[in-house]
Amino acid sequence: MAVATQFAPATTGIGAPTIGFMRHHPISPVTEPMQYRAIGVVRGVYVPSDPEQLTRGLIRTVDGVEIEAVVLGRLLTLMRRHLNLEEPHLWVVYPRSKEEEGLHLQMVGVWEPSTLAEAEPSDAPPEAEPSGESAEGEPTGEKAEASDQLPEGDDYVSVRGELIYTRPETGDLVVKVRQQPRPDGSRPVPFKLQLKGEVPLEHLRHFVALNLRRQGQHLQLESFEVIGPVAQRGTRGGKGTRGGKGRRDAKPGRDGGSGRDGGSGRDAKPARDGGGNKPGHAAASRPSPVSRPSL
Repeated sequence: MAVATQFAPATTGIGAPTIGFMRHHPISPVTEPMQYRAIGVVRGVYVPSDPEQLTRGLIRTVDGVEIEAVVLGRLLTLMRRHLNLEEPHLWVVYPRSKEEEGLHLQMVGVWEPSTLAEAEPSDAPPEAEPSGESAEGEPTGEKAEASDQLPEGDDYVSVRGELIYTRPETGDLVVKVRQQPRPDGSRPVPFKLQLKGEVPLEHLRHFVALNLRRQGQHLQLESFEVIGPVAQRGTRGGKGTRGGKGRRDAKPGRDGGSGRDGGSGRDAKPARDGGGNKPGHAAASRPSPVSRPSL
């Protein structure tokens, strides 16, 4: 089964494919069963390290946690022209795990339809106008506030990828996420996310869709779905892990960031290698202890 990777282009606020879609939901719907992605929303105040340079700083969340962050793409334009950075906003982010534990966030958008409506009213087709706006395109009171809320709630994160580590007794998980090749044809190294939650060992080396919630500096599992086993890369001779011909893994998606900033290095778009196992080794199939992969 072919696998797609998504690092949603529709989450960038200004410059998104369609502002109309952004007004309905900041996270693109899944179009492939095995579609890789890591994207979510975090509410808080963005505090830049340098007031003159907004690209690096931290998000101070409503529960008092400070998370390192970088700003990507055209979100900078939106922040400078339309957002009051002294107020909390619901930021659209690509999560990354730091080697020393904790989260690093790549900020790619803001979910605030009432603000976006004022920022770019000419880009929104009439049929895409939210019901909470008046004929002039201005948000109306409580309806505008309601339109800025998501059904999943604040601090929701969607992660779809290969489960490469699980230890139910300690509640530790690691999921590998692949990304699309860069415009120059190079393939970024897949990145790994350290998560909290319980997934049985029998699902190791399977593609999983996880619904998580940020709790402090961690992403806590709320629910998951097992999509299917992930084909492991074959040996140099072209043979698969069980004697058949090697199969290529699925393509990576756009929902996860560019990987060009200092937060994650090369982990922006997916490569095809399986990562955890050496070439030719079969995926783990029995509930034996698994060493935790390094990031």
